[in-house]
Amino acid sequence: MFKAILIDKADSGQNVALTDIEDERLPAGSVTVRVAYSTLNYKDALAITGKSPIVRSYPMVPGIDFAGVVEHSDDPQYQAGDQVVLNGWGVGEKHWGGLAGKARVDGGWLVPLQAPFTLRQAMGIGTAGYTAMLCVMALERNGVKPESGEVLVTGAAGGVGSVAVAILAKLGYTVAAVTGRPQESDYLKALGAHEILDRAQFSEPGKPLAKERWAGAVDVAGGHVLANVCAAMRYRGTVAACGLAAGMAFPATVAPFILRGVTLAGVDSVMCPRADRLEAWRRLASDLDPAKLDGLTRDIALDGVIAAAGEMVQGRIRGRVIVPVGGD
Repeated sequence: MFKAILIDKADSGQNVALTDIEDERLPAGSVTVRVAYSTLNYKDALAITGKSPIVRSYPMVPGIDFAGVVEHSDDPQYQAGDQVVLNGWGVGEKHWGGLAGKARVDGGWLVPLQAPFTLRQAMGIGTAGYTAMLCVMALERNGVKPESGEVLVTGAAGGVGSVAVAILAKLGYTVAAVTGRPQESDYLKALGAHEILDRAQFSEPGKPLAKERWAGAVDVAGGHVLANVCAAMRYRGTVAACGLAAGMAFPATVAPFILRGVTLAGVDSVMCPRADRLEAWRRLASDLDPAKLDGLTRDIALDGVIAAAGEMVQGRIRGRVIVPVGGD
């Protein structure tokens, strides 16, 4: 038996509860992992609250990532005792996820724990931090360098945004952080942001083209925010887009793309190939200051996750949420 958050269908929508589950109910997979730490991500919060149709089949254990120790393996890549990390692959959506004492998954979905991170630190980074690194890599591939000019990060007080600010600042970029929570200004400056901008400046319909300012941008918002970011990009600037917190629509024109040569680079962390995952984790080990993780993270016990999901959807949680399940 192990403890897990379980989402099931109900006449009024869904039931969510912390419950005991027998090992025999674990889904098919080649590797069984005793989960040490999971996290609460925005997507998990949407699944738990039912605010968005994240869950594809019921019953479902949410949790799009986890770190833990292999208990049993039929995959030659892993042996009992190996420390592993999982991000994405539809876990917590189509396949039981990490907000549980155990998980059973396809061995191809796992990556080895990257030294020098501990299991807890790996979840301090989690899918949000790994996605942030993929965004930084996308900017680099498109020639955005520290000397290119200012880089903008939207949703900067959230999980992806916080790690993106910290990484970019460590790499020498001049980072402007967008947030709807001005009370988080000191937090963002401690991560390395040189300027804090009010989200309201980006949330309303804007002009097809604005004054050129940003050499690069990491956007987690979508909607009018992304449209306004694109409109203010410098010639041949790049926007790495990875989220839709402000909406799935993209109410923009082609002007930034055909008049300024702007690149809109989509970043998907869920089905990202293994080679890119390994590179992202390698880069995190070198380009994210571990000392920043303490200021980025907070712990919430498994029995507090359901309540915390509601707070996260309402934008009341900053940074990363670690969920200790079994510990190191």
